[in-house]
Amino acid sequence: FNGTDWKNYENVAAPVVTVDFLVVAGGAGGGGFNNAGGGGAGGLRTSYGSTSGGGQSSETSLSLSLATPYDVEVGPGGAGGTNSGSGTSGVAGTNSEFNGIISSGGGSGGKYDATGGVGGSGGGGGYSNQAGGAAVTSPAIQGYAGQAGVSAAPGYIGGGAGGAGETGGGDGLQVNIDGLNNFYAGGGSGGANNQSIPGSSGGGGNGGYVDNTNPGNGTLNTGGGGGGASGGSANTGGNGGLGTVILRYPTAS
Repeated sequence: FNGTDWKNYENVAAPVVTVDFLVVAGGAGGGGFNNAGGGGAGGLRTSYGSTSGGGQSSETSLSLSLATPYDVEVGPGGAGGTNSGSGTSGVAGTNSEFNGIISSGGGSGGKYDATGGVGGSGGGGGYSNQAGGAAVTSPAIQGYAGQAGVSAAPGYIGGGAGGAGETGGGDGLQVNIDGLNNFYAGGGSGGANNQSIPGSSGGGGNGGYVDNTNPGNGTLNTGGGGGGASGGSANTGGNGGLGTVILRYPTAS
């Protein structure tokens, strides 16, 4: 009652809008020191298009309320391994999240005598026949496994890391959520003795090549993994790339 009239009030639910998402975690660093494995790509989860990371069907779009805060976190990439002592493996990427949808950071690239790490996509193994890392399966499959290293002439090659679109040294996945047909979450390539191994589509760094090229870093905002080190002067692993979170919703909302 306002002194003159009686007024009736009721709680009204906030309008709901359908939102598509792309959540990509940070890529891992490539291994250091000597023909090391590439860093795994950050996990990729999306509701846009027909395919999500790891060959899975795309997820269900979200129904979100307008004028409502939602949590978001974009995971940074992991650092590349070093050449100190007998070297170190790369550092895993960090998870990204939107409203409880979590993508897992990429698996670390193994140094020459270490396996690749488990992650959104698995890291590559070191050249001494070390196994590649597996891709996580929970809370969802988000990428592919890394490759094993190859202890054989002439290359003595570190394993390529998994990407969102394929296994070791793997390309990422093309997602058109922002209308730009970009690739995301490519795995880093392994280091080698006598050949330069190019990076993958989706931001994965190239592998190091002895006394010629240093490994490449994963591209920022794609979740790409860093390239693995070789020997010689190219013996520090590439860094993983920062992930990304992109939302798509009707402009009228």
